[in-house]
Amino acid sequence: MKNLLILFILLSLASCSSVQVSYDYDKSADFTKYKTYDYTEETKTLGGSNGQLIRQRLLSSVDQEMTSRGYTKSEGDADLLIELHIKAETRQTATAYNTGGYGFYRYGNMGTTTINYNEYTDGTLFINVVDKAADKLIWQGRGTKTLEENASPQKVDSNISYAVKTIYAKYPVKPAGTK
Repeated sequence: MKNLLILFILLSLASCSSVQVSYDYDKSADFTKYKTYDYTEETKTLGGSNGQLIRQRLLSSVDQEMTSRGYTKSEGDADLLIELHIKAETRQTATAYNTGGYGFYRYGNMGTTTINYNEYTDGTLFINVVDKAADKLIWQGRGTKTLEENASPQKVDSNISYAVKTIYAKYPVKPAGTK
């Protein structure tokens, strides 16, 4: 159920904020030797039956990025395994406003301070690429973005696609036709 909630939150990535991306990779890995990929079993069932639509969008976006880099999807006997993880974190900001206040302590009004609290959720998508034969993580991309709760299905689709594309921009193998 927790995965479903996280998936629901991820689907509502706000379009007005940019994705903050970070990545790391094994500098000794020869990314040119890999030709095929598949997903881990955990990724294939991410979110359970209730998270099917989001999972389909995520896998479709990853498929597009991997295919554009010359990889072929190969269920069962792949060189690489793709593993997706999602994390949501609720944050809070506080803004203080002073109103009124005139004169000195004994002779005037001290005024009031109003504090407004704003809660928001940051969602992070982790994309791990694992060398299946060596059972070794060779690349990890992370994208974090403030989430929007009431995004339409079309907005969810475009936001997921944008987030995955932005994360993959840091992948060592570039799409065909780019340098």
